[in-house]
Amino acid sequence: MIANPDDFFSNYIRLTGVAHLGPETVGEPGLLGKRLGLLNGSSWVTAWSNFFGRRYLPGVQLVNMGNDAVQLNFMQAHADGLPCPPQANIDRFILYAKDLVELAKVHAVLITCSTMNRSYPSVARALEPYNVPVIQIDMPMFEEAVSYSGKVLVIATHGPTVASTQAMLEEVAQLSGVPVSYDGILAEDAWSRLAQGDVDGHNRILADIIQQRAREKYACIVLAQLSMSAFLFTFPDPASAFGIPVLTSGECGFKRIRNVLLDLPDHIP
Repeated sequence: MIANPDDFFSNYIRLTGVAHLGPETVGEPGLLGKRLGLLNGSSWVTAWSNFFGRRYLPGVQLVNMGNDAVQLNFMQAHADGLPCPPQANIDRFILYAKDLVELAKVHAVLITCSTMNRSYPSVARALEPYNVPVIQIDMPMFEEAVSYSGKVLVIATHGPTVASTQAMLEEVAQLSGVPVSYDGILAEDAWSRLAQGDVDGHNRILADIIQQRAREKYACIVLAQLSMSAFLFTFPDPASAFGIPVLTSGECGFKRIRNVLLDLPDHIP
């Protein structure tokens, strides 16, 4: 139960805002008047998208799409040993992306779900006629990881994410022309803590793993999911805390989409 509903809903509205026409009232020149479509793999991830969006994109109007049915469907597919994400999920993301462009007139779309990163090529192709750029949130993080030219430790907390994450890391390395080697860890205990609302417990489990493995010969550590960017709430400067770069999509992905939006004209497509 929520101890103080007044505080909860006041903070919730401050974070999410409400739908409105016209630009945000305050923000950064070059970002004011821009709209970003956030394509989430589940409704609860909206809080993460809005938090990091407010942090790195002051003045951008954030428009979220995504529902729990998508996550339940790829979780079931993963549990049943079927292709993950299912093609039905990819088809939904194409439709959702078109809704963001046709109904909300967004300037760009950011796919925030790591498990759904397999939808990126299809979504990007679907939006080509609209001339709306699409970014997959993990790609900038993996590009930075590959640039360190060493072995990468990839930590995930959610089983369905693992294969998609590894596939995108390998694809980014291939496109970069830089061979990559990596180890993977699935920290499901951290996911369980997060699911119980214990963000600090989630972060402490990740910190323990990083501390144990930082002594090995890794060039950097990647936290595979947007939800894992909550790690920065406890450890805002993880490189100083652990002596190794720790990359999150909440930071890398939103910084990249920031640059994309700054380069776009102000008019809504």
